[in-house]
Amino acid sequence: MATFRMPSLGSDMEDGTLVEWLKAPGDAVTRGEIIAVVETQKGAIEVECFDAGTFDRALVAPGTRVPVGTPLAEIRAPGETTSEPPPATAPPPPAASPEPPPAPEPIAPGPVAAPAAPSGTRLHISPAARRRAEEAGLDLSVFAGATEPIGLAEVEARLSGAAAEAPKPEPLSEMRRAIAAAMERSKREIPHYYLAHDIDLTDLEARLASANAGRPPEDRLLPGAVYVQALARTLKKYPEFNGHFLDGALHASDAVHAGMAIRLRGGGLVAPAILDAQAMDLDQIMAALRDLVARARTGRFRSREFAAATITLTSLGERGVDVMTGVITPPQVAILGLGTPARRPWVVDDAVVPRSIATLTLAADHRVSDGHRGALFLNALARNIATTEIP
Repeated sequence: MATFRMPSLGSDMEDGTLVEWLKAPGDAVTRGEIIAVVETQKGAIEVECFDAGTFDRALVAPGTRVPVGTPLAEIRAPGETTSEPPPATAPPPPAASPEPPPAPEPIAPGPVAAPAAPSGTRLHISPAARRRAEEAGLDLSVFAGATEPIGLAEVEARLSGAAAEAPKPEPLSEMRRAIAAAMERSKREIPHYYLAHDIDLTDLEARLASANAGRPPEDRLLPGAVYVQALARTLKKYPEFNGHFLDGALHASDAVHAGMAIRLRGGGLVAPAILDAQAMDLDQIMAALRDLVARARTGRFRSREFAAATITLTSLGERGVDVMTGVITPPQVAILGLGTPARRPWVVDDAVVPRSIATLTLAADHRVSDGHRGALFLNALARNIATTEIP
C-alpha cells in the first residue's frame, strides 16, 4: 500500500490545505494523474500521484490544513486487498517514525469557516476570495454552478448587503509572507553575483513581426517563447546554471524546467515552470506559456510546475523597466532578467544607427559558478536569442 502525502511545493512551503479530492475509493489511479487540489499561499495547486493502482481511502478530509509530508491517502497496488476505509473527517494519526509530523489542524483564518461547494462540483475560486469568504462566514455553496472563476469582486458583491466592518489591517498577506520568507532565505544563504549584457533585438523583432503577420492572433509568437527556447539551448553547454543546490552540492538537471515569473492580478508573484522546455519547439513553448498565464489568473497550478523549476526567467519589460536584477529562488542557482527593449544609438558596421536594445541580467550562485562562466553563459544566451529561427 503506497502512501500519498502532502507534497512540498517550494522551499517556502510548510503546510497546505486539502481543498478537494478528485478521486473516490475504488477509482483507478495512473502515474502522474491529478488526484487532489491543495491550496497554498501561491494558489490552488493540482497535485499529481506517482503511484499507479487503486485509490483505497482518504486519510484527510477537504478543508483540513496539514504539514508537508502528512499522509493524505492510501493507494492500493494491483493485487493488494482493500482496507476498510474509515470516514475522512479527521487528520490521520502520526506516522510511525521517531519524530512524527505535527498533528493537522482545521483551517481557522476567521471567526467562521466557510463551507465548501457542494460535493461533485469544482469551484474555481482564488485564494484571496476564499479567505475573504471564510472571514465573513459566507457559504461558498452560493456560487454552485458558476462557470467563471470567482474572485474578490464576486465575494464582495455577495457580502454587499451585510453590515460593513472596519477593515482589519494586515502587515503582510499570506503570499507576501511566503515571498518574503523565500527571499530572506535566498539572500541569507546564497552568495549572489550579478552580470548584465545589452542585446540587440532589432532583427528578432522584425522576424517575429513577419512570422506573426500570417498567423491568427491565438497562434502568434511572443518574445518570451524565444527567450525560453534560447535559454534551453544555451544551458546544454552551461549546465551549472540549471538545477538545484541541495545538501551542499549542485544537482544539475538534464531537463530544463524554466520558471516563468507571472504577476497575479490580486497582487503577488508566482513562477511556475514550463516543463521540459528543451524538448519543445517554439509553438509548443508558446502554447505552454499561454496556458501558465491563463491558469495563473484563476490561481490553478500543478504541483510539478513549482517543485521542478530548475531556473527562472523574469521580466518587467511591459512596465518600462530598463534593468531587472532578480533574486534566486532556492534551491535554484540562477535567475535571468530582461528589461524593456528601447530604441538606442548602436554601432553597426562602424555606423551609429537606432536599434532596439534590451538589457539581459544574470544573478547566479557563487557556490556553483563564477563570473567567468557567468559571462560566457550570458553572452551565449544573448547570441542564441538574437539568432533564433522563427517558423
